Amino acid sequence: MTLVFAMVLDAILGEPRSLWTRMPHPAVLMGRGIGWADKTFNKGPHQKRNGMLLTAGLVLGFAMLGWMISQLGYVVEVALAAILLAQRSLVDHVAAVARGLRMSLAQGRRDVAMIVGRETTEMDPSDVARAAVESAAENFSDGVIAPAFWFLVAGLPGILVYKAINTADSMIGYRTPRHEHFGWAAATLDDVLNWVPARLTALILAATQGQLAAWPAIVADAKCHRSPNAGWPEAVLSRGLGVAVSGPRTYDGKRSHFPWVNDTGRKTCTPADIDRAITALWWAWGMFLGLTVALSVILRLPLLQ
Repeated sequence: MTLVFAMVLDAILGEPRSLWTRMPHPAVLMGRGIGWADKTFNKGPHQKRNGMLLTAGLVLGFAMLGWMISQLGYVVEVALAAILLAQRSLVDHVAAVARGLRMSLAQGRRDVAMIVGRETTEMDPSDVARAAVESAAENFSDGVIAPAFWFLVAGLPGILVYKAINTADSMIGYRTPRHEHFGWAAATLDDVLNWVPARLTALILAATQGQLAAWPAIVADAKCHRSPNAGWPEAVLSRGLGVAVSGPRTYDGKRSHFPWVNDTGRKTCTPADIDRAITALWWAWGMFLGLTVALSVILRLPLLQ
């Protein structure tokens, strides 16, 4: 029930700007620490070893921190768990892309640049909308279902460790000359921690969008994605919307021709598709909330007898 209250609190409040302009968000603090470690230890002949030590330190350090904070009581647990969930924030950022794109292409590009890591300057309207849909699917798994799942498994230690590793992966987990070795451990562990949540997200999205009968096709589409996990929620959401996602895109000035996910879907996306994606996220969020309540009731049944 701690998670239930945290999910509802996150959905209502999101990330209040008045609060986070006065103090740094926990994810920002994680990012500062990881950035300092990148500058300090990502050098010399032992980059991979240093990266492994950093990853181990994040796991042990945040597990211990989570345990200590959990001793402060139920209200603190609910508040911190709500802060580390991102349903409302995700929906708000994705909705901003639809609004911006309806205003102008330039505004849509600016808004989508807030949620994706690829170059946006050459995107056409369809590229902008597709990027928002992809971000909605992937971040629903990474920012909502995965942290909630690890909170259910291991409480505050679980959600804090997950967020730290996910933040590290987003900062140093790239296959670039600088981070290929130093970020290997963080990227690998992030893949492991997201393996179950990504597939759980796909199941929930499929159930709420009436796509369970298409599960074999969803599995095949997910395998077309360059990521072992992101393809699962993207495959379901794109099929529900009837659009194709992934495909060609530009990173660091280089055009990459990735295969399409749901290749038979429309190759053009619109702001209306973003709106429908947001609706799908809320339905899936509601189903996960209901499953969490049901799990709480089931676990309490022996105590009531």
